[in-house]
Amino acid sequence: MRSFLYVSLLALAACGGAENVPIETRPEGVAPGPNCPASGYQDMVGRQIAAVTLPDDLYTRIIRPGDVVTMEYIAGRMTIEVDKEGVITSIRCG
Repeated sequence: MRSFLYVSLLALAACGGAENVPIETRPEGVAPGPNCPASGYQDMVGRQIAAVTLPDDLYTRIIRPGDVVTMEYIAGRMTIEVDKEGVITSIRCG
């Protein structure tokens, strides 16, 4: 019984970081295309992410400090990185 409790607590602790996941928006029915529009959004670097408006049909991923991120490259996805204050530090494809 004690080992079951230990394993349960260990599994629960491992799930604790689940809130550190990037925000990814992929509009329903929109397949990621080969063209990433990141070059057209570079003027947003240095601005607050909360102050920008992005088109609904744009496939994006927003990465905050501490987020767990997969390394797969998706050519049509625009990745926006923000610092702990929510300021955009980088906009790139992938």
